[in-house]
Amino acid sequence: MEPGSSSDSLGKVERVKGGGTTRLGSVLPNPKVEPFVPRIDHNPKELRSWAKRTGFVSGYSGGTETSASEKNDSALFDLEKGLESGNGGTSPKIEIDPVLGRTRPNRGIEIEPVVKNERDGTGKNENQRRRTRDETKVDERKVGLNASGSRNGNAHGIANGNENGHRNEVPEVAPAAEPKKEDGVSERDEKIDVPYGEELSQGGWQRLSGMNYGIRENPGFAPSVYYGLQHYLSLAGSLIFIPLIIVPAMGGTDKDTATVISTMLLVSGITTILNSYFGTRLPLVQGSSFVYLAPALVVMNAREYRNLTEHKFRHIMRELQGAIIVGSIFQSILGFSGLMSLLLRLINPIVVAPTVAAVGLAFFSYGFPQAGSCVEISIPQILLLLVFALYLRGISIFGNRIFRIYAVPLSIMLIWTYAFFLTAGGAYNYKGCSPDIPSSNILIDACRKHAYTMKHCRTDVSNAWRDAAWVRIPYPFQWGIPIFHLRTSMIMIIVSLVASVDSVGTYHSASLQVNSKPPTPGIVSRGIAIEGFCSILAGLWGSGTGSSTLTENVHTIDITKVASRRVVEVGAVFLILFSFVGKVGALLASIPQALAASVLCFMWALIVALGLSTLQYSQTASFRNITIVGVSLFLGLSIPAYFQQYQPESSLILPSYFVPYAAASNGPIHTGSKHLDFALNALMSMNMVVTLLVALVLDNTVPGSRQERGVYIWSRAEEIATDPSFLSDYALPRKVAKCFCWGKCLGV
Repeated sequence: MEPGSSSDSLGKVERVKGGGTTRLGSVLPNPKVEPFVPRIDHNPKELRSWAKRTGFVSGYSGGTETSASEKNDSALFDLEKGLESGNGGTSPKIEIDPVLGRTRPNRGIEIEPVVKNERDGTGKNENQRRRTRDETKVDERKVGLNASGSRNGNAHGIANGNENGHRNEVPEVAPAAEPKKEDGVSERDEKIDVPYGEELSQGGWQRLSGMNYGIRENPGFAPSVYYGLQHYLSLAGSLIFIPLIIVPAMGGTDKDTATVISTMLLVSGITTILNSYFGTRLPLVQGSSFVYLAPALVVMNAREYRNLTEHKFRHIMRELQGAIIVGSIFQSILGFSGLMSLLLRLINPIVVAPTVAAVGLAFFSYGFPQAGSCVEISIPQILLLLVFALYLRGISIFGNRIFRIYAVPLSIMLIWTYAFFLTAGGAYNYKGCSPDIPSSNILIDACRKHAYTMKHCRTDVSNAWRDAAWVRIPYPFQWGIPIFHLRTSMIMIIVSLVASVDSVGTYHSASLQVNSKPPTPGIVSRGIAIEGFCSILAGLWGSGTGSSTLTENVHTIDITKVASRRVVEVGAVFLILFSFVGKVGALLASIPQALAASVLCFMWALIVALGLSTLQYSQTASFRNITIVGVSLFLGLSIPAYFQQYQPESSLILPSYFVPYAAASNGPIHTGSKHLDFALNALMSMNMVVTLLVALVLDNTVPGSRQERGVYIWSRAEEIATDPSFLSDYALPRKVAKCFCWGKCLGV
């Protein structure tokens, strides 16, 4: 503590000439001050841990209002100032922390440094040691003056309110050890704020709107089936719509689209179960991430594939498989080696927020241009989604908020039925044009202008239902042996880093959502390692994209209030079973493209919002943070636009919404190596990659406090050692933990 602090002033009041001690009540016989009663129903260590991990600074800090305890303390120190005026001593105005009840100087600083004693190297000076001896005498004589946390060495730093001169007997408290200091700062001297509306309980942070089922709770078989299907239905747009984009662009047939959808369902089910048992063990769904959609579009629009007609789909799919496998191996090594723990020092909300937001913003050129091909379907679909998700979100039917939970699948079924009646009623029947094969109408001049509308609006143009088998089990290498190219492998390695940053933000948000403690760097490394292994499986099976944690899962947990691991596992089993039924994939593949594009407009917008919501863990009003996020997003959109303008050969060959992803073959970078040119031009034409690089550099070079940045200090080793149940939600099963006993860097 610095000279002139509250503890020094109290020590001066207690010491009188002759070395004796006296009570404050003897100086002021009848002080009219109410006692301050500290809170005792919390664990300050957990408060310190939470504040350091998130960097939270609450407006509910008690600094703007004067509480009764502050008036009490102010009156006390005014008295002390008068007593010490003869010696010229002064005492600063102090505040009382409304959470911990301890005193703190009102100097407008975040952390008060502790000056080590030059003699013994401890954080106590001679005055503090003398006060400790005096306080021991006071306790032995049972004087009614209870020492504050800064005088009795209590690590909790609680200021007791019995300093009003009353003879209240208090139990004797043994002095605790001085808390460990980090970077020369004592933990008890650090300003700690708690978010308004949250309370601390033994199990972690309990929100006012708590979960119906916790992470380790088992609702039973029947509720697990119901909630599991509910969980995955709410994520339907993220699980099945990527094949509706990439397979037709790769030259695949309707049957190929149905097969890729079935493969995605199988891989998503398997990888979700693996993450639940071996990864972070959070109730998160693994699936085909939109992070991998942009590189897939870059590869399929490469110059050598533009004029390829025979087996185009299989060639592109095999090259995607090879690139995904290489990038996933790198991601697994990053996690299993513990390097991810070092990388976490550079990743915080100011980096995660713009990167995830850029993933959704990257596809604005595809969203409504595709949906606009059939406005009579797409506009009602977007409006119905907004009505269900926003205007009807508070309506409860049988105790469930149906419209909020099932906004996506319910709106799809209604608009799909509406489109079916339009098709059956002849809305898209044109004289002399064939409704069975819309693409053949381009050969007839009178039907050429209607061919595009018929292909995107009719519900009967897909042949998937007629061609698909009832039972088909997806298997590895079903498209052939993967092709490994250096250019695409370099792209996927960088994209795997973006996927890791996306997952880190999802881990943190989901852990606070399910009332658990944020994972340690070791557990994050374990989760990233398992994600890399799951992406390898996706590459072997040939789903077209890698596997990653779905960012939309955080929104699903919030609206369903179900965070049980068992529920997610049961739902994953149903995904695996559905993947074996070929007609399920065929039914989903027959969704009109305009309908799928309109749903994706909502899903991508949701990803942008979820990414920016990560800023809540930092100081969003900080000019530093506002500037970094704004510059990162703007340059993340503007720099790729510069690279995407080099399209002299593809502007008339590709659809307009695919032109931005063809920059890899015609970009401005020319190093002499075709593979390096392709990789660099491709990476610099991706919004999420540029945004990540800019945000990473700026946030880690521009000065800023830990609270301002919202730095991820997940957990410290000493807290885990003192509380074995600290990481119980993330602990591996006993038999599984034996297999990982070699990896201390994995949080085992």
